[in-house]
Amino acid sequence: MKMKQISPVSLQEWLEDESRPNPVLLDVRETTEYQICKIEGSLLMPMHLIPLRIAELSSEAEIITICHHGMRSGQVAQYLIQNGFDNILNLQGGVDYWALTVDKSMRRY
Repeated sequence: MKMKQISPVSLQEWLEDESRPNPVLLDVRETTEYQICKIEGSLLMPMHLIPLRIAELSSEAEIITICHHGMRSGQVAQYLIQNGFDNILNLQGGVDYWALTVDKSMRRY
């Protein structure tokens, strides 16, 4: 199964659509990065902890993987897909692209 992407604008529309349940926003960056900026409501689970904490995630849930530019989260998305998760989307361009296109007040690094 190929990893799918979601644009920041599409994710924002989803989060604002009250008829649709919110996805799990899985932020796989390090704690220090998360403290600089984050998408409201996201769950921090640093990439290196995913194998140890995978049981905390529902394979039925719609999950959006998030990192700084989309590379690490893409790797985590592939890992989750390989481990039986079907509803995985990677945030295209990560929080940096989110800050450029959706939340221009968000701190960048």
